Amino acid sequence: MSDPIAVLADRIDALLPQTQCEQCGYHGCRPYAEAIARGEAAINRCPPGGAAGIAKLANLLGRPPLPLDPACGIEKPRMLARIVEADCIGCTKCIQACPVDAIIGAPKLMHTVLADDCTGCELCVPACPVDCIELVPMPMGQIDQAHADAARAHFQRRGARLARERAERDAELAARKAAVDTAASTNPVLAALARAKAKKSS
Repeated sequence: MSDPIAVLADRIDALLPQTQCEQCGYHGCRPYAEAIARGEAAINRCPPGGAAGIAKLANLLGRPPLPLDPACGIEKPRMLARIVEADCIGCTKCIQACPVDAIIGAPKLMHTVLADDCTGCELCVPACPVDCIELVPMPMGQIDQAHADAARAHFQRRGARLARERAERDAELAARKAAVDTAASTNPVLAALARAKAKKSS
């Protein structure tokens, strides 16, 4: 049987702009949609969606529309990030900040923004230590359902990738610890060091 909260969250998420900007106070559009569905968040916390987005949510949920919560930001034209490549130092901080993997590059090499994938979240701007990211107007043709759906898919893929990488790191650390523990059990010097460390920490 379908979870009614999850079903409602799906319908709410479908109305959100999928910028994944976190201005609502949640880590992406889906968590915000789930909070609304559970009755834990108001419908007026999405600046990119603006008044039109609030009206859609109000209509879906049978609630009166509310003015945008100023604590979350202001409604303004959507923008695209663009890296001034001559000034880029290749630190990868913007790549790590981008919620939809719309920035490509490698350490100590120039980065660039995949303009068609950029949602205009602006999370990369404060992450840049040399202020080499500028914002330019987003083409109106990019503010449509197809781009929103693509952004949702990119966000989900990134989340899955990060979870997989965390699991792999945890497994590697566990394997290293097991190897050290095994070595300590058979090596009297390592065993003595382990006992001393345990005694010191107790």
